[in-house]
Amino acid sequence: MTDAETPPSTPPGQPPERPPRQTPESRSEGHVPVLMTHVLDALTPREGDVAMDLTAGRGGHASIVAQRLGPGGRMLLVDADAGNLAFATERVRSEAQDVPVEGWHANFVDAPRLVGEAGYRADVVLADLGYASNQIDDASRGMSFRFDGPLDMRFDQTRRGATAAELVNTLPEAELAQILYEYGEERASRRIAQKIREERDQTPIETTGRLASIVVGVLGPSGGGPKVHPATRTFQALRIAVNDELGSLRSLLESVRRGAEASGGGGARRAGWLAPGARVGIIAFHSLEDRMIKRAFAELTKRRLARALSKRPMVADEDEVRANARSRSAKLRAIVLTGG
Repeated sequence: MTDAETPPSTPPGQPPERPPRQTPESRSEGHVPVLMTHVLDALTPREGDVAMDLTAGRGGHASIVAQRLGPGGRMLLVDADAGNLAFATERVRSEAQDVPVEGWHANFVDAPRLVGEAGYRADVVLADLGYASNQIDDASRGMSFRFDGPLDMRFDQTRRGATAAELVNTLPEAELAQILYEYGEERASRRIAQKIREERDQTPIETTGRLASIVVGVLGPSGGGPKVHPATRTFQALRIAVNDELGSLRSLLESVRRGAEASGGGGARRAGWLAPGARVGIIAFHSLEDRMIKRAFAELTKRRLARALSKRPMVADEDEVRANARSRSAKLRAIVLTGG
């Protein structure tokens, strides 16, 4: 599985379309949250809870969760995108006016430390590992082959770190092929990496449009499969590499394990970032992430530190998929800590 991106209106091999004109309405439009009913049913936010949205995005999930918390609860927002965090914080405050809201500009890897330093323990934790739609639609972010823009792909553009352009233009061919194969599950990774190396030797590859056309040249206009752009897997792989998404998820799952152990009893309860009985849910959009979550949660269940809240991952029904195509590949896995 790869990330869900709306099929491009521009046929593969033709120049990418210009991004849509930004109006006040489109800039302020909130992100549509996926699997919202499942999130509420599984994580059961209630009055007085401390809830954390580790990937606040445009505040879609958080604004609805916060309305369940009441004035005695607290909504904590974390996001690596400063602009989205500000938007989400304001949105949640306006839609759940009686609930205290705090926002932290950070990667969710830092969330356990931040909540501990603030003196809280989380009762509800949610992470939606997908990107926000406005990030894809913003050509300057360089995350999509749909619009031509600079090859950036960083979620947090304020941090220093390699952009997709730097990876594409500097990595050895073999290392680039490994990234495309491992993170994008791209079977033609070696051929694509070879072509990228040949092209960059002539002129640096700096835009999404040029990279997409290179991939189409290797795979052909239908090389991605039905309704899938040929460059989808390549773009997914580079975005994962640029943002160290799998490394961040690995760190988060390790923090959940430590939190589950700390909430298990005795004096250790005071040290954990997760409250006893905390509910933790993570939404994944491709198999690489989902496998990691499945294994980590299964291990906690095996150790009797947690209980799975469903036998299988929770997915969107047909009505939600029709209303929000992005939900098609979303999978929610959730656990409740049992205290060992």
